[in-house]
Amino acid sequence: MRPVRRWRPDPSPPRDARASRRQRLPSWLVLAVVGVVAWAYSQWNKSPPDTAPATGDVIAGTARVTDGDSLSVGNMRVRLFGIDAPEGRQLCKDAAGQDYTCGLAAREALAGLTGDRLVSCAPAEGPSYDRVVAVCTVDDANNGKVDLSEAMVRAGRAIELKAHSKGRYAAAERAAREAQRGLWAGTFERPSQWRQRNGR
Repeated sequence: MRPVRRWRPDPSPPRDARASRRQRLPSWLVLAVVGVVAWAYSQWNKSPPDTAPATGDVIAGTARVTDGDSLSVGNMRVRLFGIDAPEGRQLCKDAAGQDYTCGLAAREALAGLTGDRLVSCAPAEGPSYDRVVAVCTVDDANNGKVDLSEAMVRAGRAIELKAHSKGRYAAAERAAREAQRGLWAGTFERPSQWRQRNGR
């Protein structure tokens, strides 16, 4: 008599089920990887915090002069409040009618005022381009404070921006004009007009 073979269920799942399970596992992995990558990108792509100080926060340190109305204190770029100085390539005429680089003269004047002394800058209004607009001072020989904006205007190396200064440096500009100091010794084009013609 031929032995009877009993049917036993195959313990392994069908081929299609195994294939489906293999397909589901990579999809979970892909989702996990995508999630991690998205999180990492969001952390990397966060905008850096605004490092510009709030109005009233004093920036202090030795300064590096960039032009007649701008300087850097540490990694902070500062525009002197209430004044405008000739641009670096700008030409003016002296008392003899000769051209000279008045932008360079303004830069040298500001560098002479700051030297290697401690400069303290108190932000006075919102930023101008990528610079903090501030009233900057240095100590004088009598332990007083020299406002760099006023000193530049009084020396005739910069002009007052009345729309911003509200007349704060009007007396200094009047004194420079009457004494024919700096720019007022000859003739010059207002820096804003020069920038419009020359694209800065």
